[in-house]
Amino acid sequence: MHETSLGGTLRDYLTGEEIEETTYEEFRQALAKMLVEEKGYPKDRLRAKVDITYTIDGEQFDRPVDLVVVGDDGQPIFLIIFCSGDVGSYERETVCAARLIGETPASHALVTDTMGASLMDVKTGECVGSGMTALPSWDELQEMVAKADMQPLNDEQRERQTRILHTYSGFLFGSCCNESCSVPPKKKD
Repeated sequence: MHETSLGGTLRDYLTGEEIEETTYEEFRQALAKMLVEEKGYPKDRLRAKVDITYTIDGEQFDRPVDLVVVGDDGQPIFLIIFCSGDVGSYERETVCAARLIGETPASHALVTDTMGASLMDVKTGECVGSGMTALPSWDELQEMVAKADMQPLNDEQRERQTRILHTYSGFLFGSCCNESCSVPPKKKD
């Protein structure tokens, strides 16, 4: 993800607070508003810029997720990641993030560059819809989650998904513009 500060602030649609304006914040705000006002998502179920914290070889890293939708129990059920580049190139990373985001994997995830999108079935890792029209309504998402029957990962599965996420986040897509931006994963201090 390539996100840099634009030097200003804007009012967050979800919280009403002033937040830093970045290259992706305008998209996050528009999508949050669309989810609530057009797709029927309860505003209190959306979380913006949620970090997935993981450890590789004793070092801790964060991989931010743009938007996370939580269920009745507060656990993530759906996530959305913005990407800069071919949406298909980010599908596997997005699935790994969705598998690692909570105690139990989120059932579905969407990766988008704001023009194209892939709706991912996290259990199978397959793309089940393309384009922004694949973005489910709140009611559709509830049906999808109910059918998914997601189970927690065991330690071996979690380790494998963590390594894949780190590889995609840190090495394959991690150097978009040399040193001019802060690209995930960022090492925790």
